[in-house]
Amino acid sequence: MLEKSVVTWTAMIAGYGIHGRVETSIALFNQMVDLGIQPNNITFMSILSACSHGGFVEEGKFYFDLMIKHFNIEPELGHYVYMVGLLSRAGDIENAFEFIKSMPVPPSASIWGALLNGCRIHKRMDMIESVQKNILELEPDNSGYYVLLSNTYAEGGNLDEFRKLRSKMRNNGLRKTPGYSTLETNQKIYRFGAGETSHSQMKEVYSLLEDLRLLAKEQGYLLDSDPSITDDGNGFKSNNVQSHSEKLAIAFGIINTSPGTTLRISKNLRVCLDCHNFAKFVSKTTNREIIMRDLTRFHHFANGNCSCKDYW
Repeated sequence: MLEKSVVTWTAMIAGYGIHGRVETSIALFNQMVDLGIQPNNITFMSILSACSHGGFVEEGKFYFDLMIKHFNIEPELGHYVYMVGLLSRAGDIENAFEFIKSMPVPPSASIWGALLNGCRIHKRMDMIESVQKNILELEPDNSGYYVLLSNTYAEGGNLDEFRKLRSKMRNNGLRKTPGYSTLETNQKIYRFGAGETSHSQMKEVYSLLEDLRLLAKEQGYLLDSDPSITDDGNGFKSNNVQSHSEKLAIAFGIINTSPGTTLRISKNLRVCLDCHNFAKFVSKTTNREIIMRDLTRFHHFANGNCSCKDYW
């Protein structure tokens, strides 16, 4: 490029960050500053997002302070969201909570949502009641927060609260956003919903998934209990994680492409733990790269590993 502006530098920083290449994002930021190009508020959102999703806690703190003290940029809501996410994802829940209390602006539901996600990851059930109160006061009709809250209770073993929240969702007319995945192959885009049966090759798809499930079980891979299940009043009842849309897209791609072909999949929601583990297993077993874009980032699966380092 003949001219590299703050816009182009910021786009590169954001792009590498969302693909899990945090070190490259940091190197680009430092190179930009060394060249005398002033970062703006969006640049700092991009580098803080990269640090937050990559678990680079000290680096994230450094850039947040740099933004305020050196570049005199007033933090916006997005900067605070990424900082709370940075701390809470890393398990530093207490400091994340103190950070929220010290903010000069009232915390939004997205701020509390970032803290809630950290509580879910690290099973901090002692914090959930306070977080729930704040989130639902701010956005009482947001079904996404009800799902995240109920899933957090379920993963923490509190099925009573799980049932209460799901019942409250139904009574308030709130519905969970249906998950779906798309696969691009042979210059076509195929869409799959959970439990999909309409595609002509679904019999082959489910047969392959069962073969992979059995192979995975032999190698020590176990299906995870997904909390977004139907509750029969006695605990969990399987929602058939085998039919999640990501798995259907992966199996369909294996069937319809030559060995070793990279699979490119997009998911409208956050990929669940089970499907994330499944994609790692398939990438190693079939010697394929799987590139999956979910609600928050890109996941590059190869040889049994993911670019997010299981930090998403």
